[in-house]
Amino acid sequence: MVHGALGRVGREVLNAVCQEPKTQVVGAVELQVSEDYLPLPDGSGTVPFSSNLDQILTSCQPDVLVDFTIAKATMLAARTAAKQGVNLVIGTTGLTADEISEIDQLSRAHQVGIVIAPNFALGAVLMMHLAKIAAKYLDYAEIIELHHERKVDAPSGTALSTARAMAAARGKPFLQPSGQGEAPVSRGQSVEGVTIHSVRLPGLMAHQEVILGGDGQTLRIRHDQISREAFMPGVILAIKEVVKRQGLIYGLDALLNL
Repeated sequence: MVHGALGRVGREVLNAVCQEPKTQVVGAVELQVSEDYLPLPDGSGTVPFSSNLDQILTSCQPDVLVDFTIAKATMLAARTAAKQGVNLVIGTTGLTADEISEIDQLSRAHQVGIVIAPNFALGAVLMMHLAKIAAKYLDYAEIIELHHERKVDAPSGTALSTARAMAAARGKPFLQPSGQGEAPVSRGQSVEGVTIHSVRLPGLMAHQEVILGGDGQTLRIRHDQISREAFMPGVILAIKEVVKRQGLIYGLDALLNL
């Protein structure tokens, strides 16, 4: 079942699940619904469509609820779905540490699997993995992340996760350039010594560049996403894997054995 089925990513999820032979859409949820059934994008029929998540979960009994909405809606969905024993795949960004902790508790209390990923694009996951490797060898790093103007959170969840994962890999924060003192506003947000610069403009989709520096050299690791289709292989992977597990899995790297 897709929560946020008429959103930009929700529509892509519906299409991807319809195209994957081993998955099937059984229902859809949206904040405002004018019809009781939603036509599937592959023309194969319709599925129950409702704004009442609790009711439609009971009637359709999905194995997995895929959620790409906003943090407030995601938390309500997680509480409702976990209580009914439904596994979750969550791609919503902007969840706080306390909210993620509550989702973890829900997964254990109700013995369901929940996957939360800051980014479902496999190239982005590899970018973060490579940045973690490089972090052990270079002492300075900055991140430039660029997204479309409708993205509500800044820095992006991917950038924050990348900076934290890089610092964890090296076991300490990165060094700050000398002479900085109190960082001026133009320098962006510092996370574990990594300064993150956020760009929001029409014409962009999702892009991130990690720049690491050492004496006489720099290393750049960049990922460019030009369409939301890039998320779908990761979403399908998470759907297939989450039913095999219990508890919270954060990030696709665990599912990719990175």
